[in-house]
Amino acid sequence: MRKTLAIALMLTASLGLAACDKKAEDKAQDANQHAEQAQQKMNEAQDKVSEAAKETAEAAKAQVDSSKAAVEDAAKEAAPKTN
Repeated sequence: MRKTLAIALMLTASLGLAACDKKAEDKAQDANQHAEQAQQKMNEAQDKVSEAAKETAEAAKAQVDSSKAAVEDAAKEAAPKTN
């Protein structure tokens, strides 16, 4: 009796695992797809951050150039004029 019960339990467990196997594969594929999408979004975000940093650097350079020009203009106006 115990041997029959043990075989029945093993058969039931095997069938249960076989029935669940496809769902696990689907979940794994979905997880891989989501991971790929997340990686793409992270790459896009990194590109945007890099672009923003580049624009910030260009703006800072333009401001420095503007400040230099303003200082030069002020120096020219403050210099005594010789006639």
